[in-house]
Amino acid sequence: MIDVRNLSKRYGRHTAVNDLTFEVGAGKIVGFLGPNGAGKTTTLRMLTGYLPPSSGSANIAGYDIFRQSLKARRNIGYMPENVPLYDDMRVREYLKYRAQIKGLKGKQARTNIAEAMDLCGLTHVRRKMIKTLSKGYRQRVGLADALVHKPDLLILDEPTNGLDPNQIRSIRNLIKRLGETHTILVSTHILHEVEMTCDHVIIIDEGKIKATGSPAELVHNMRTAGKITVELLADAETAAGAIGRLEHVKKVITETTSDEWSKFSVLVDSGTDTRERIANIASQYGWPMRTLHRQKSTLEEVFVELTRKD
Repeated sequence: MIDVRNLSKRYGRHTAVNDLTFEVGAGKIVGFLGPNGAGKTTTLRMLTGYLPPSSGSANIAGYDIFRQSLKARRNIGYMPENVPLYDDMRVREYLKYRAQIKGLKGKQARTNIAEAMDLCGLTHVRRKMIKTLSKGYRQRVGLADALVHKPDLLILDEPTNGLDPNQIRSIRNLIKRLGETHTILVSTHILHEVEMTCDHVIIIDEGKIKATGSPAELVHNMRTAGKITVELLADAETAAGAIGRLEHVKKVITETTSDEWSKFSVLVDSGTDTRERIANIASQYGWPMRTLHRQKSTLEEVFVELTRKD
């Protein structure tokens, strides 16, 4: 559905996007991640035809986005980070206006508008002025706008920006439903949502791709240390020393000590599990244990490892 080859964008001496190459298959939900200033929005604007590239190429549904711009854009539904809406129009009136701009008329326009409103949960607010809507409903109007011409590809730039947790959950569930019938490329900072929603992830930083793969693959290949939490009824210094001498243990951090109980964070080599050895040490020394937990690595940890500057 998306085929990007050596795509770059330069502003004078500054390179915002640097030689990106990636593909997005039909029917996939792909998370497009990166820190602020990484080049995410610039890339999305080039894919949607808003910005010309300095070099490279991009194809949407087999159409060159620059040489066959109109044909390519007919296959794209784009929702920018800050959705530009006309506050003095009613929801259905606005969607009718947008449908007409996209070439829809008569019965087809009415049908598509009704379906988009139903899918985005807007039917009951269709007569309301947009300026009276909450942030969550305004995002839904923007998404309905992107859907009204029934594109094969949805490109969503920070669709949950500024929403509360309930609204985020609602938009997340909507994106998952849309993924059953659309290809979706979504840029977001909420990595927990990406883990729950996306089939594939692309992480960029300073305009370059740093990693790509499924969330599970990226977590599995992460080089950073794993973490085990253990709480023992033991002298903190003695216990930390004994655990620190175990195989695969990189560092032992004493977090808290109270009522003779000591809590430790044990950093271990990536891909290892030292819980059994820790349990054996506790048994050997006669230390009662009330916590022994291996913390599962997350996409957030992968993101930090790949993009941190220290």
